[in-house]
Parts: sequence; structure tokens; C-alpha cells
Amino acid sequence: MASLKDIKRKVGAVQKTKQITRAMNMVAASKFKAAQLRMENFRPYAGKFMDVLNSLALRVDNMSHPLLAVRDPKRIRVICMTSDRGLCGGFNTNLIKSTERFLRDKTKEGKEVSLISVGRKGRDFFRKKVNVIKQRVDVFSKFDMTLSVSISDDVIKPFIDAEYDELYLIYNQFVNVAVQRPTVVRLFPLPSIGQNIEIDSENLQDYEYEPSDEILLQKLLPMYVHVLVYRALLETSAGENGARMAAMDNATRNCEELISSLTLKMNKARQAAITAELMDIVGGTEALAKG
Repeated sequence: MASLKDIKRKVGAVQKTKQITRAMNMVAASKFKAAQLRMENFRPYAGKFMDVLNSLALRVDNMSHPLLAVRDPKRIRVICMTSDRGLCGGFNTNLIKSTERFLRDKTKEGKEVSLISVGRKGRDFFRKKVNVIKQRVDVFSKFDMTLSVSISDDVIKPFIDAEYDELYLIYNQFVNVAVQRPTVVRLFPLPSIGQNIEIDSENLQDYEYEPSDEILLQKLLPMYVHVLVYRALLETSAGENGARMAAMDNATRNCEELISSLTLKMNKARQAAITAELMDIVGGTEALAKG
């Protein structure tokens, strides 16, 4: 049985750990509120932007813009977004497993895959497993649309130059604090391009465009990449802080349970020590009486 001194040392260590996890929970909660607000404000814009762009893309010829080109997908490029730091439960693990499974399936199909990693955790995991052609780390502490434009610049020109044929974005879609769902989105070609979708004139939204469809696509297609990448950045930021908040809350509760268990054990050890001392005193008294 552990000595009383050892148990007291363990209680002190767990109490310090509890203070750390509680502080991290409070910091994550503060960051989460701001990240969630930015994400929720941007979601309607991103959704409506995609509706308009898909409607526009269905009305024009696929060859009207190089970003609409549909090629035999022999070379696949993936943007994977993870967090820069850990201690956020299964947030990164689940996403990395989904990305690894996606890349493995594409490789089995005979595709040549390459990766653009956004976030330190994904970079550290994949850099020795996959061809990581670009990496960005320490970006989630503070970012804006400039980061999205920079990431988009890394993929738009290579696609136009036919360096790869399809582009996918994999990130954690924020559902709630406890749930972040790994999501795969095809960026190039557009989801509405090359799928033999029949246009239903009754259900299709009729937008009036000025100037022509082709001129609008020249402006909107690069913005489309900016919007979806930025949305993924916002979802990742909110999901990371939400997951860390939940993980640190669970860790704090576990510390409290462990402190309670160790305190009970410490009380039992103290009682055993007192009982042993009393037995020694009684034994010594009896020995003196007999003497």
C-alpha cells in the first residue's frame, strides 16, 4: 500500500492538473464564442453563393472557363485542415483517419494523390506517408480572408495548368460542441459540373445576370474557392475550440473524481497509521504492566 506521503503528493499533483484543465477550458470557451459567431455569420453567405454559382455553371459550356474543365481524374489533390494544437479530444484523430481512408481509396483506384496540409497536426502525421506539396502551420490563432486567398492561389493556377485533375477539401464540419463531422467536398470540377445533371426548369432558380454568364464566371470562380476555403477555416476554428472546451471539461471532472478517490485512500491510510500507533501504545503499556 502506498504511504501517506506518496498519496498526499499525488493529490497535490492532480489538484495542479485540475487548475490547468479548468483554465484551458475557460480560454477555449472564450475563443469558441468568437469563432462560433464568425462561422454562423458566414454560413448563409457561403450557402447562397454556392446556389448562385451552381445555377450559373449549369447554364454555360464547360469549356467557357478553365476552372470548369472536366478531365480524366488521374491526379488528385487534397486540402486537409486540422488544428495546430492538441488536447482537443478526437477532433484531429477522426479527421486524419477519414483523410487517410480517402487517400487510400484513391490510391487503390490507381490515382496519383498529393496533399496540401493546413494545420500542424495533419502536417506531422502525413509528411512521411503522402506527397505533401504545401504546408501551413500556426495559422488558426488569427486569420482572415487573406489566408483563404493565399491557400486558393496554391491550387487555382496548378489546376488551370493541368498539374492535377480533381481537388478535394477535407475538414471537420461543426455540428455542436460535442460533434465535429469529417466532411469531404469536391472543389474542382464544381459538383454541378460533369455529373450529367438534368436541369429542371420548374425548380431551378431563375437569376438575372448582368453582364453575361461567362464574364461573371471569370470573377466568381476564384471567389468560389476563397469562400469555401474560408468557410472550412471558420468551421475548423470553431470545432477545435469547441472540442477542446469539451475535452478540458471532461478532464477537470476526471481530476475531481481522482482527487475524491485519492482523498478516500489517504484517509484510510491515515486511519491505518493511527490504528497502528494505538496498537503500539497498547502493546507497550501491556508489556510495562507485565514487567
